[in-house]
Amino acid sequence: MQEVINLSKGQTIDLRKNSKGESVYDLSKVTVGLGWDVREEKKGFFEKIFSNTKEADFDLDAIAFLLDKDGKVANLGRDIAFSNGNKVGLHGGDVIFFNSMTYPSGSGTSAMLYPSYASKSVMQQKVNELLAKGELIVHTGDNLTGEGEGDDEQIIVKLESLPEKIDKILFLVCIYQGQQRNQHFGMVDNAFIRACDAKGKEIAKFSLSNSSEFNGMRSMLFGEMYRHESQWKFRALGNPEPNDSFVPILKRYLKQ
Repeated sequence: MQEVINLSKGQTIDLRKNSKGESVYDLSKVTVGLGWDVREEKKGFFEKIFSNTKEADFDLDAIAFLLDKDGKVANLGRDIAFSNGNKVGLHGGDVIFFNSMTYPSGSGTSAMLYPSYASKSVMQQKVNELLAKGELIVHTGDNLTGEGEGDDEQIIVKLESLPEKIDKILFLVCIYQGQQRNQHFGMVDNAFIRACDAKGKEIAKFSLSNSSEFNGMRSMLFGEMYRHESQWKFRALGNPEPNDSFVPILKRYLKQ
């Protein structure tokens, strides 16, 4: 049985090697899982009775920036329009998120891959189809509440098949409408990022400790995978940001 490496903030590991330094992991497909629980707020007896407002669910979104050798996002994709007239941007580029869930995005791939009512088995079938058709990165869908065991969201990467122009992948999580709903990472428990190899073996896991520094913070740079010589490394970050959107963070990674 392999021993999972539990990372501390700033720690870097070779993804192929276990805790003994042995090269044992299959990086042809790496699943990056992100999970969290929402801390239950304790209310008094009368507060429970007379409260007539329903607290909004936490919607945390996993995002990945694909960075070149200069540490920049080179391709911002394109705008696409739906039949109802709505438009979404950044589709088919080097940002993987809920409106552009694959890389490279094939011409037949829609912006929204999974309807909100799709079961996990349906989503898994769709993910397998996309990987079989040649997509190198697939976001497995948007968990709107963080409820349930295991990973809440996953981004699957065919790590060894990525083109050389992708030198690093930055993984982050944002609380959707966090400012509007008065939600922040200080209200989240057991947040983690982990990596599993192609055979499902857990390589490493980085868990955030509860800290007052996360109060008022609505985005989190969780970790990054990057090339070092001929190897892929993983670094635990855990850097909080006040924005509830990834766009202000993305602007720092654009070419001037």
